Order: sequence, then C-alpha cells, then structure tokens
Amino acid sequence: MSALKLLITAGTMTLFVTSASADRGADGVVNILNWQAASMMNPYISGQDNDTIPASLVLEPLASYNDNGELFPRLAVNIPTIENGGVSKDMKSITWILKPGLEWSDGTPVTARDVVFTANYCMDPKMGCAVAFGFEGVEKIEALDDLTVKVTFKVPTVVPYTLFVGWFYPVIQAKQFADCLGAKAPTCTEANFYPIGTGPFAVTSFKPSDAIQLKANPHYRDPEKPSFSIVNFKGGGDALGAARAVLQTGEFDYALNLQIPPDVLSKMEKAGKGKIQLSFGTWVETLFMNLTDPSPTLPPDERSTVKHPNPILSDVRVRKALSIAIDRATLSEIGYGPMGKPTCDWITAPANFAAGNTECLKQDIPGAVKLLEEAGWKSGADGIREKDGKELKLTFVTTTNPIRNQAQAVIKQWWHEIGVEVDLKSVDTSVMFGGDTSNLENVQRFYTDVQMWVNYANGTDLGSYVTTFTCNQAPRPDNQWQGWNAPRYCDTKYDALVTELGSTADIEKRAEIVKQLNNMLLDSYAIVPLVWRASVSGISDTLGGSVLNAWDSPLWNAQDWYRKK
Repeated sequence: MSALKLLITAGTMTLFVTSASADRGADGVVNILNWQAASMMNPYISGQDNDTIPASLVLEPLASYNDNGELFPRLAVNIPTIENGGVSKDMKSITWILKPGLEWSDGTPVTARDVVFTANYCMDPKMGCAVAFGFEGVEKIEALDDLTVKVTFKVPTVVPYTLFVGWFYPVIQAKQFADCLGAKAPTCTEANFYPIGTGPFAVTSFKPSDAIQLKANPHYRDPEKPSFSIVNFKGGGDALGAARAVLQTGEFDYALNLQIPPDVLSKMEKAGKGKIQLSFGTWVETLFMNLTDPSPTLPPDERSTVKHPNPILSDVRVRKALSIAIDRATLSEIGYGPMGKPTCDWITAPANFAAGNTECLKQDIPGAVKLLEEAGWKSGADGIREKDGKELKLTFVTTTNPIRNQAQAVIKQWWHEIGVEVDLKSVDTSVMFGGDTSNLENVQRFYTDVQMWVNYANGTDLGSYVTTFTCNQAPRPDNQWQGWNAPRYCDTKYDALVTELGSTADIEKRAEIVKQLNNMLLDSYAIVPLVWRASVSGISDTLGGSVLNAWDSPLWNAQDWYRKK
C-alpha cells in the first residue's frame, strides 16, 4: 500500500483498556525506576531518553503510535487524512482539530494557540531545539480558531505526521513558556522542571539527576484515570540495581532499559516478584566515529567542529578497519543473548525498510591490518601503530553499564590486535545524556574519538529519522550543541536523497530510498552498527495495564495502569 493510499484510507483508532479501578487515584502509589536519571522535563531542550520518558507522563502530542506502530489521536479529535479533509489534496497542509474541553493541569483551557506557540518555540533558531529537524519544511502554522491548527509546508509532504506526533513533540503551554523563547529557553528552570501539561500526571517535586514526584492530574480528560494518585519516579544507580528492585525485592513496580546480561535477568525472574517485557523496534547499539578533532588544545568553539578534521578518523580506511575487526556475533551473544541480534544495518525495522546487509558479520582481522597499512599506519616497537611520529591512539566512551563496559573491553582487545591503542572512558548515563548545554561530557559535545550508545526512530515511518545524519543536524556552537548527528557526518548526496524521500509517496520507493540512505552511512563508517537489541523493561506482578511499545515512550499508556487486585 502506498503512503498516498494510506493517507486516503487511514481511519481513526481509539484505545480502550479496562482498568481494575473506576476511580481516579484509587490505587495509590506507583513506583518507577530509571537508572538513567532525569535532568529536566522539557523534550525540546533535551531529547535524551532520561528526560523525555518522565516528561511523557506530563506532556502530550496531538497523536501517538501504539504498540503495533499505528497512529492514534491523543489531544486531537482524529488523525487527519485526505479522505476526512485533514490533509490537503496537494499534500502541502495538514489541519488538526483539538478535542473540545481539554484543560491544562492548572485548569486553564488548551487552545490552538498553544500548539502554534509550541512550533514557534522550537523553530526559533536561537533556541537550539533538540528536535528542530521535525519542523523542517514548515512554511507557517496558524490557529484557524480555538480548536483548529493548520500547518502549511513549503513543498508537498507525503507523510505529514512528524511535528506534534510522538512523545518527542508534545504541546507545551504558551502562558508558562511565554518568556522562554530563543536563547532564554534553557534558563527557564521552573518551566523546564515543572511543565504544566495535559497528561495523566503533574509534577509536584523535581530533583535533577535524582527523583521526581508526580500526582494525578485533576484536570485529565478521562475522569476515571489515572488509577494511581502518586508516581514516585526514581533515577540513578545502575541497570542491575533497577532490575533487582522490581524482580527480586519488589520495591519498585516498573524499571526501564534493563541492559544487563539475559542470564542474570532470568535468575532474577525466578524470585517471583515480576517479569521482563521486551520488544524489537529500531534500537541498534552503535559505534559513532568522531570525524572532527576533539583535542582539548583547540578553542572551545572549535573543538569537535568541522573546522578541524579528526587527525586519525577522518580517513575512511581507518574507520573501516575498526569496523571489520569486530566480531558482532560474539558481542551480541555475551551481552544480549536472545535479547539481541548482530547487525550491519542502522535501520533494522520495519522489515520492508531494512536493507539486510550481512557483510560485516564476519570478523576480518587480516583485512583490518591491511587497511591500516595502506593508510600509512606502521607497526611500532610496542605493537602500536604510528604515522608521522603520532601513535594510533583513540579515546572510546560509553555509559557506565555492565554490558556496554564489557563490550568496550572486548572491542579494545580486538583493536589492540590490529595495533590500535584505546583509552576507555565510562560516564554516568545522566551526564552522557544530560540536557544541559554546558555539559562537556554529553553525546552532542563528543569530546572523544568514539562513542557507543543506542539510537532509534520515533514511529514506523522513517522519514524524520533519516534526517538525523543530514549536514545541519551536526551539533555545533551556533545551534547550542543540539542535534543527533554526533559524528558530524556531512554528504550533500545524502541530504539530497533525504529531500527526495520527503516528496516520494509510494511506500516501496520510500523503502528503497531508506535502504540507500542506510547503505550510504554504512559505506562511510561514520557509524558502525553492532547489535539490534530489544527494548527491555521489568514489571511487577502486581502492576496491570502496562504494554511495552517499541514505537513510543515506554510509559505511553501510564494512564491505563492499575494495581492488580
């Protein structure tokens, strides 16, 4: 089915989940644990999971993806289509209609003006919006009346479900953020810590990198939800401790991102307190190669910028050597077992978008050595390669996590076999994925040579996801170090193909373009995919209603959670 046909025939889906309680707050307290502690509650400033996940309890978009990857309306009455008149026949506009009677958690009405304000807030070039790429191509956005918002695009946009769709694009209250535009955005601590939202819960206490407490939103649109009156959201610690707190001790009801060995999880489940939820979406554990120079001797506004190419990794032969020296099957087996699959591809799902590359799955140490020799890196007296008096030495950073740190050590060993010295670094997750733009150790600053972390798409159409590696998404001083193009990869051919994708309606052609984009990235070795891994959470046996969703926030249906009787 083509994307055009999808737009014409798509219907509106409404989710109905039966709760064990019919009264708001009747089930008392629910305890959630994420070892990746939150630094703020504003996904427009920080697009990191540790911040966007708890924020999804408070802030909502117009529409979201369910666990089957299907769109459903949240704040909107329906999903706009050509058939219902919400999408123009020339595909240059989409019109959203808000549900009547919506209120913010402070009791004031939600209007189309809030939606327009949100767009302008993010599109302000001085703001450094973390998801600015989702608003690219927008010519204007206007409130036609109190409940109607029209988005007009510069060119026909065959899949217009990006802005205000999914947990990264919620609507924020215009009144609360009125004085937080442009460069002022990061300075609005009260608004960024305590956003007024439409979601099932409202923030009552926020301690950065520690704990959040929330209460049931008294103005939530469903009078019988949520079933819990209080959410205690604890951050920090590690994945092992988080799993233990749900599966063994029962102190917590829900734990996120349990990236620990599968055999350990299996043993914990035998305690009978909880179980594991997992689903495969687009999560790929990946190495990111810094194509720029992270040297601390450079001026702060030039370090890790395109002004200074990386003296080692700017050579694609070196990057390829590092890639083919890795045994992905071993990494997957020792780290993930049945919760992971070795992969060469950055895009692994949906299946029709996956290229299915397999060449990298065979480790090739001799081939890696040959490439380094060709690149002029000769073996030194101590076995470490040298060129022009400089040793082949790299800094390699990831988060403090047993699986990742084990993978680091194993990769270091393989790289040492080919003559590369590696300095390993491990950074607390709340720091590496912290939203503070002055944070010198986060993924956007990239003050090392190699990073390892996971990236994934928001929803099942990958049109916005592939913009991640367009030239203007490289973090830099003039965009407040925002953007997810960590390697600073830039290829005008890649950008042109992304533009072509934006005007391609046929789903099969879209899939082919996505595969081409995937392959361009693989050929650049700016990113090195390793393991396609499942999203893993732990859930108490006493918690009902939770459905793991690979296409949206893990807490996407927290309004439906309840305590089992």
